[in-house]
Amino acid sequence: MELLTPGIGLIFWMTIIFIIVLLILGKWGWPVLIIGIKKREEDIRNSLQAAKNAQEEMKQLKLDNEQLLLEAKKERDQLLKDAKQVKEKIIEDAKQQATLESDKIIREARENIQAEKRQAVEDLKKQVSLFSIEIAEKILKQELSDKQRSEQIISQEMQNINFK
Repeated sequence: MELLTPGIGLIFWMTIIFIIVLLILGKWGWPVLIIGIKKREEDIRNSLQAAKNAQEEMKQLKLDNEQLLLEAKKERDQLLKDAKQVKEKIIEDAKQQATLESDKIIREARENIQAEKRQAVEDLKKQVSLFSIEIAEKILKQELSDKQRSEQIISQEMQNINFK
């Protein structure tokens, strides 16, 4: 039962030791603990601020990435539009060039046909004139006074003429 009811001497010495421990802790222990706690508190505050800053940077990077993505899409769309316009222009130019070439070929063919036609007419005229001269020679060789005979010779020669 002595443990339940301590003596005055025990309480006195326990109080003295408690006060000495309290003074020693107050002088050397608590300031170190308080400094450590304050440092820890400051580190936590700095870490929270850094996390908040990092979160803000992430938001800004996300916005920047979205902006870059939109710009890239716009640029891609513009490049596709430009490529389509270039393609259409090339096709149109090719059509125009083909039309010009075909017109030129047709014009040259017509000119060649006209030239060949003129040449054929000239050749025909030459042949007709040669045949006329031959007929005239033959008529002159025959009797010139007999008209019936001359007409007979002319019609006979006309049947013999073979246009080449």
